[in-house]
Amino acid sequence: MASRPKARALARWEEGATGTGDIRQGADGNLLEMLGGAEEAAKRKRLVKDTTPLQRGIIRHTILIIDLSLAMAEKDLRPTRLLLTLTYVIAFIREYFEQNPISQLGILGMRDGLALRVSDMSGNPNDHINAIKTLRGTDPKGNPSLQNALEMARAALYHTPSHGTREVAIILGALHSSDPGDIHDTIKSCIKDKIRVNIIGLAAQMFICAEICRKTNQGDTNCYNVAVDEVHYRELLMGITTPPVVRATDVEAQKRNQAALLMMGFPSRMVEDRATLCACHGNLTRGGYLCSRCKAKVCSLPATCPTCELTLILSTHLARSYHHLFPLQNWDEVSWKRAQQKGSSQCFGCQAPFPPISGKVDAVNGSSDESQRQKRAEGASESSRYECTTCQQHFCIDCDVFCHEVVHNCPGCQSSVHLPGAQNGDMEVAPG
Repeated sequence: MASRPKARALARWEEGATGTGDIRQGADGNLLEMLGGAEEAAKRKRLVKDTTPLQRGIIRHTILIIDLSLAMAEKDLRPTRLLLTLTYVIAFIREYFEQNPISQLGILGMRDGLALRVSDMSGNPNDHINAIKTLRGTDPKGNPSLQNALEMARAALYHTPSHGTREVAIILGALHSSDPGDIHDTIKSCIKDKIRVNIIGLAAQMFICAEICRKTNQGDTNCYNVAVDEVHYRELLMGITTPPVVRATDVEAQKRNQAALLMMGFPSRMVEDRATLCACHGNLTRGGYLCSRCKAKVCSLPATCPTCELTLILSTHLARSYHHLFPLQNWDEVSWKRAQQKGSSQCFGCQAPFPPISGKVDAVNGSSDESQRQKRAEGASESSRYECTTCQQHFCIDCDVFCHEVVHNCPGCQSSVHLPGAQNGDMEVAPG
């Protein structure tokens, strides 16, 4: 009699939900998690970072290199490595220019042992997004070549001005590289040209990738990471949107960084009665921006004037880059005792109600009632409140995320700014 075949082990995405013992029913009939605040803790983990003010290169020139080889057809990242990468890259482009509005970006691809130009260096995110969308109809094939990709990226960054950073970000899905020569010579050339390389691996760690990142980042080994899942992959890619810290390699570089001045133009938008050709694309448009120096018309900002090569931006672009130099400080978790001292009942930002304090803290000795307190995940506030260390206002987790990732300002600190000559924030009105 033939033996019965063994049952096939379920894949990770086929397995059912686990940890059902961590769920219980609350007094109001709703289901509560014993480790309440797991999602809240995940948000806090993403937010809590080093907020030390450091000199950063807010004018960046970055080349993004995407692996288009046969290894990107693997389905360990759903639906495939390539399709997921293209989706994440589109989100990366939008976030990159949101965080770095006066920076430039270019995109290259690797397939068949060659480096392909996907989009030229530009400050317009729509150009890069349209180029990425055209890759959805192509199939991954061939082998990647790190050396050819680095050489093409180095050539694209060669003519960039010295006041900006030169960076290369590589998304690598293969475990090999088909190079025509010695890649160590290319690494030395990148070091000479002051190019920093960041690599995100999708399969496993490679020694040559670690060497490239370590040597081009002055021994920093945090620039090479391997994604373990889709969420980690997105976090690694979005982490590149933060400008790198400026490292002076010698005394002359320090002097250049301290005394560097950059000429920029701040044109205003104008609307014409008749359509005229723009200098950037040669299209007929009735609106645009006139260069402050040569009066050439460009469609959108930020941009570099095609005629006189003057950097054209808006004042808001500089303001949006400012928060990288002086980041918003992390907010503290609020205990039940502190919440009772402040008497906060709703979020200062969105006015959403907080969990009630009654029954959570003993009014006599201020001790927490362990029988009533719900266990919280590590990193989450037990009272669902977060306090700004400057204005001491309390906020919910959603406002915490919004203030640190979007507006980069504290509403409590902004609303408590006093006008000159006024007291308690009251505005003095001259008698009519």
